[in-house]
Amino acid sequence: AASGTLAQIIPPSLVLIIMADQLGRSVGDMYKGAMIPGLVLSAIYAGYVFLITIVKPDAAPALPKEARTLGSGVASLLLVIVAAAGVFYAASLWIKSIHPDMDADNNAVWSASIAILFSYVLALVNQKLKLGMLSHLASQVVIVLVPPLALIFLVLGTIFVGIATPTEGGAMGALGALILAISKRKLNLTLLKQAMDTTAKLSSFVVFILLGARVFSLTFYGVNGHTWVEHMLTSLPGGQVGFLLVVNLFVFVLAFFLDFFELAFIIIPLLGPAAEKLGIDLIWFGIILGVNMQTSFMHPPFGFALFYLRSVAPKSEYIDRVTNKLMAPITTGQIYMGAIPFVVIQVIMVGLVILIPSMVMVYKSGGVHLDQKQMEQQLKEIAPPAGDDAPPPLKF
Repeated sequence: AASGTLAQIIPPSLVLIIMADQLGRSVGDMYKGAMIPGLVLSAIYAGYVFLITIVKPDAAPALPKEARTLGSGVASLLLVIVAAAGVFYAASLWIKSIHPDMDADNNAVWSASIAILFSYVLALVNQKLKLGMLSHLASQVVIVLVPPLALIFLVLGTIFVGIATPTEGGAMGALGALILAISKRKLNLTLLKQAMDTTAKLSSFVVFILLGARVFSLTFYGVNGHTWVEHMLTSLPGGQVGFLLVVNLFVFVLAFFLDFFELAFIIIPLLGPAAEKLGIDLIWFGIILGVNMQTSFMHPPFGFALFYLRSVAPKSEYIDRVTNKLMAPITTGQIYMGAIPFVVIQVIMVGLVILIPSMVMVYKSGGVHLDQKQMEQQLKEIAPPAGDDAPPPLKF
């Protein structure tokens, strides 16, 4: 359940797209800034699970011997990974030689695409011609993983490279998903109807939230409520640190009762101007709030990840198919108690992003970044022509 919430902070994330829109920032920059915090949070999750296996082995028992089927296939899989890494390095050097002006992010995206394509072709040739170069495990892992990775590239890679906007990237992702479903012969009218029905419900849900948020905003702005909120937040003691502490505590409490859509469309527009006035980088601010709002999926009473886990967790005693042992059911209370450490980890991660902003600021490395205030000043200097006068020259 906790690992599922990583989708809210690791690209391609819908939360980050909405956050970028509400804060008036680039989705690509938001994605770049979220990469390191997302990977660090994943590593902390893995470290916590590893620690639990040492301190309390019964909480995460090892697989029984009869269920351990990896065998020697792991070595072959590692060789494929090493070969793909070599292709990635060689491709990056080749791309840099023919396009020396390409920035590091675009180079990495294209190099990774070449490395993934190499692995997929190698696995397919090995499987079709029965060459025996790869183990069954390595072949299956590559063949199963590469299509979803290609789908991610259609959405995320095209946004990073600048080929597509978030809307266009989402459309290409949907088209890619349809092609994958057709190629695997898993697409039928029933599944298509279910997908369209779910999409319509989610879209209606978001549209009505937008309508409600707009009505609230017009009313609130009509009585100058936004000015009062901005003045209150910018007057908090402690400057930027005090503002971040109060805002994150406020968002954390609201996340107990509101979904991230409500928080993003109602609360973020009120917080953004105050953060910008205090000199806070809005990409950094958005990532902090994104990590914070992850907790809304993990704590009661509206933790959706916990509800999903409850729907698949056994509610009564059952016989384990591998060991043939009688297993006890999992209660809702156990699920809630098990989620507490991961909520604490998410809160710790919020603190780390605040204390180490350089994790996010890597989005500024490479490329050309335009300053909004500088652009506004340049536009003001361009006076409109009067009568038959020639337009003034542009000043840059």
